[in-house]
Amino acid sequence: SNLLSISPKMLTRYKVLRRAESSAPGSINTELAMLSKAFSLAVMEWEWLKHNPVSRVPREKEDNEIDRWLTKDEEKRLLESSPEWLREIIVFALNTGLRQGELLSLEWNRVNLFRKTILIQKTKNSKPKTVPLNQIAMDVILRKSEEKVRRIKNDFVFVSSHGTKIDRHNLRRAFNSAVSKAEIEDFKFHDLRHCFCTKLAQRGVDIYKIAKLAGHKDIRMTQRYSHHCPESLRDGVEALEVDFNLTSVKEKGQF
Repeated sequence: SNLLSISPKMLTRYKVLRRAESSAPGSINTELAMLSKAFSLAVMEWEWLKHNPVSRVPREKEDNEIDRWLTKDEEKRLLESSPEWLREIIVFALNTGLRQGELLSLEWNRVNLFRKTILIQKTKNSKPKTVPLNQIAMDVILRKSEEKVRRIKNDFVFVSSHGTKIDRHNLRRAFNSAVSKAEIEDFKFHDLRHCFCTKLAQRGVDIYKIAKLAGHKDIRMTQRYSHHCPESLRDGVEALEVDFNLTSVKEKGQF
């Protein structure tokens, strides 16, 4: 009976309340999606209800996800404004699309120099992912392996000057300082992931490949980059041109 008392009107009031708390549209939509899944179970599998009230509540317009990526000049200025330890991290992030936590937690036993890959065991989506390394990322890894002395404390690839895991707050401070010095506006560490995805899209990389490389669970997360690659759509239709010649096609009945 408690479930029956939850109406679309009540859910709309909940949305208003969450907006008043300055919650991001994406967060509100995630909460609605979780509720909707629970109600779907109640309707479809357990037959406790006839209708899912969440399905009648419109989702929030998600304008909180702003794509921010660096121009070639901005990227150059940012790298020049960064100390070497930070420069290596930025270059690695730009060429792998790793999240900050994944990058800082990367250990040598997850690096395969022979196969040029790294394994990320703990991801945001909880599924392990193997990330291929291009030559730029490999250069960073090889440089780190040369300067690496076997550490008793830990086995992290990227470490502080004391040989310990880099603190994310220290990384953020140093990164924001470099962004400010480079005179770049409104750019956060997470935006390096947008740069990775945007560059791939601009160079015509298939949207499903981008999703796989970025570790997106839902292709809708990746589709926001699709407007960057209209020419890659042309490749799709041009693939049909191979071995097709209209003059060789005869109408029925012709000899």
